[in-house]
Amino acid sequence: MNKKQVIGIIAGIIIFSLIAAVAANQSKVKGAAQGERIGVIYVEGIITGARDDAGLLGGAVTGSSLLEQLKEAREDDSIKAVLIRINSPGGSAAASQEIGDEIEKIRRSGKIVVASMGDMAASGGYWIAAKADKIMANPATMTGSIGVIMETMNLQELFNKIGVSPQTVKSGPFKDIGSPNRPLTPEERELLQTMVDDIYNQFVDVVAKGRSMDRKKVLALADGRIFTGRQAKELGLVDQLGNYYDAVALTGELAKIKGEPSIYELGPKNPFARFLGGVQSLLGLNNNSGVGLSPREIQLFREILTTQPAIQNR
Repeated sequence: MNKKQVIGIIAGIIIFSLIAAVAANQSKVKGAAQGERIGVIYVEGIITGARDDAGLLGGAVTGSSLLEQLKEAREDDSIKAVLIRINSPGGSAAASQEIGDEIEKIRRSGKIVVASMGDMAASGGYWIAAKADKIMANPATMTGSIGVIMETMNLQELFNKIGVSPQTVKSGPFKDIGSPNRPLTPEERELLQTMVDDIYNQFVDVVAKGRSMDRKKVLALADGRIFTGRQAKELGLVDQLGNYYDAVALTGELAKIKGEPSIYELGPKNPFARFLGGVQSLLGLNNNSGVGLSPREIQLFREILTTQPAIQNR
């Protein structure tokens, strides 16, 4: 494949994707007129507090992106209720907390929020779900894992074997806490444990309040174990069993939407990703081989493939 053919293929895909993006945009606008809207937000992958700078070809939705979506759903009067579809093993406690607080704002605005669990909604994923008015899971969903973990690594013996001797200059006794250069001291372990316990108690409080459960009952379940969706329902951690479409129906019912609701998916509006998902690997742009392209040409194509089109689904 020569350079002209590569350029032609990429140009064709980009043009086709732009047309598809416009078509998708028009389709959503028309759909909004068919009935009252349910805003759907996807929580997929590990939850982080980082900015969503993954670009066109995506990556997991981050905390900052989810906050923007939730804010949009709260402020958009045409959205009558919100469905949060969760496929996440958890992640950052702080990011989960921020997302949960934003869900509370939506509920205080008078809008219903329903959590729909897919393959997994564990740890921070369950923290988010517990903030919803109702939770629906599949019988085989993996959920729970109510708890907090903090890990460090001690590489001191490895450093000794390879002849590496790290040197540290610090302003206080705890400034290099968790350093891989040495084991934790008893004082450091106690300090970190108090942090873990504090966040853990916050998590337990969220579940107890969100599920209207006695705190002692939550504590009995909050030992880090995971449950199936069916087990979680029996324990009171989930309200109903059903799939995504059942959750849509429940959301519409709770929001008292007459007729079939219109689904409005919030989030990054990048139909490009569906068409260009494998282009970088196909052309060797990830490993700089670039099917014979020069470094400058490889960089140019990367820039093309990671630029979001200025199209808003409104």
